[in-house]
Amino acid sequence: MASTTPHTTPAPLTRASVEAAHTLIKPYIHRTPILTNTTLNNLASTPQAPEALKGTQWEGHEPAKPKVRLFFKCENLQRIGAFKVRGAFHAVLRLVEERGIDEVRKKGVVTHSSGNHAQALALAARTLSIPAHIVMPNISTPSKIAGTQAQGAIVHFSGSTSQEREAIVAAVVEQTGATLIPPYDHPNIILGQGTMGLETQTEVEELLAEKPELGIPGKSGLDALMAPCGGGGMLSGNAVALQPTPIRVFGAEPSFQGGDDARRGVESGTRITTVKTLTIADGLRTPLGDHTWKVISDNEYVQGLYAVTEQNIKDAMKLVLERMKCFVEPSAVVGLATILYNEDFRNMAEREAGEEGWNIGVVFSGGNTTIEAITNIFAHVPEEQAERHEGVVASDGRRVAENVAG
Repeated sequence: MASTTPHTTPAPLTRASVEAAHTLIKPYIHRTPILTNTTLNNLASTPQAPEALKGTQWEGHEPAKPKVRLFFKCENLQRIGAFKVRGAFHAVLRLVEERGIDEVRKKGVVTHSSGNHAQALALAARTLSIPAHIVMPNISTPSKIAGTQAQGAIVHFSGSTSQEREAIVAAVVEQTGATLIPPYDHPNIILGQGTMGLETQTEVEELLAEKPELGIPGKSGLDALMAPCGGGGMLSGNAVALQPTPIRVFGAEPSFQGGDDARRGVESGTRITTVKTLTIADGLRTPLGDHTWKVISDNEYVQGLYAVTEQNIKDAMKLVLERMKCFVEPSAVVGLATILYNEDFRNMAEREAGEEGWNIGVVFSGGNTTIEAITNIFAHVPEEQAERHEGVVASDGRRVAENVAG
């Protein structure tokens, strides 16, 4: 079997390398906006109702009351609808720098992915006129298969296990000499994803310089950033980008069927290498790799990992769809769900931020879902709670001031 080891030379995982990656990929990506929302700020800064904690590990505890202002980095508005294009373009452009465009066009690139990375690599390859071979499990979402094929990629179908996917990748490499561009566990992918952290830091500072009333009084930038964690490429990239700054970085995962493998692994000190979960946050069903583990397990880079339930994710997604008018996939709101509903995080934020409070960046990682999928997710959710002129009752029972868009 041919080796499927990536053959590009990795750059060091430093902020300077992330800055260089940003310069390289800027012509090919969107600089996605930062959004704020008064309702979600108020919800996050209001204690959860005691009844909302019944049946949880926090039952009987006094609900936390952190003071926060949220700044949403909208990668759901990125090209192909997700942050993945950052890492894909960076990895391909570095490969071209190393080998020359003619050589890369001659042999092509290959990856295995069921969704966003598949579409991202297909777009990067089409942009540079490079053949792309994408190995996709035959159970992949039809819309994601169609999106990948629409970019001109050659799709090879496989079974759903990693061994089955990798066997097809190896066969493609044997036949074509294509270079593997991994979905997340390679330094050049990590550095590309980290460009989001640079933008978020800068854009929030620019926004607060113009409209200081949107943040915590007297603060000119972020105190923390919260990002979803699946394979960990995006979380580790943001952590590398922000490590030299005072901004703390946190990760969020689904708890369903052990989907919080990164949190559990860091807690035990051993990387968990397999995950079998059918969480609705389908973009986060992947375990950490060797490279992402080294960053995420280091407290100097990531200061904490937290998990939320499927209901937490649904509640957060409902708020984003209805209050922010943002089209997001379930994986995108796991960070927001943590800030709203995980009492371990909320207590930590209250304790560490004190009376002053925190400005928190929140990554919306993508928006690649469908109306049919959203309909299925919310098929049994109670009807929208009635609005009253004195405020809005959120799905978790907290009463907040009427929403002011912005």
